Amino acid sequence: MTEEQTRCIFETRTIGFNKNEAVLVDDIIETSNHFAAFDDLLDNIQSPLSNDIIKGFHRVLKSSTADAAKEWFAVGKWKKLANEVGGVKTTLPKNVENEINKLNAWYDSLAVVMFEDIVEYHYRFEKIHPFQDGNGRVGRLIMFRECLRNDVVPLIIDDNNKQFYYRGLREFANVKGYLTDTCRSAQDTYNEWIKYFYTEPV
Repeated sequence: MTEEQTRCIFETRTIGFNKNEAVLVDDIIETSNHFAAFDDLLDNIQSPLSNDIIKGFHRVLKSSTADAAKEWFAVGKWKKLANEVGGVKTTLPKNVENEINKLNAWYDSLAVVMFEDIVEYHYRFEKIHPFQDGNGRVGRLIMFRECLRNDVVPLIIDDNNKQFYYRGLREFANVKGYLTDTCRSAQDTYNEWIKYFYTEPV
């Protein structure tokens, strides 16, 4: 969805179409749900990252969508069916709980969480791909949350960074710098937004 469409949903909960536009209802619902998920993110910001928080993001994001009506989809629960991302196989459903627990144990063991650790967590989360769908959105919410929790400038992957972001995920095992540099670039953009909104009037 465009920024203008997203703004309309947030401000008026309406969206206008011209004759050449068409937006899936689920896209509208998930965009609206994303605002609620962000509220949850802020409400629980002081709590350590946990499986319950991660599943909660997924539950809110996918609530009331067509996927939520599918019994096999498992909204707010780990995936029931094997999936893949970009043609690459991910963790099998039976192993998801164990792999997420191992990932969180590694993350909890860090004495100080640095930006690079948050990026690595994101890569490893996406490699597990614990949900049937919505893994990228949940993963990016986690990344934003953990940046805030650890006094790191957060980031949003926008359309300008999207292809570099996907490349970074694909290549992370061999070259960590692609994903890290893309996230740093997104941080720079976020810093510019901060300057715009928080500049003192003259």
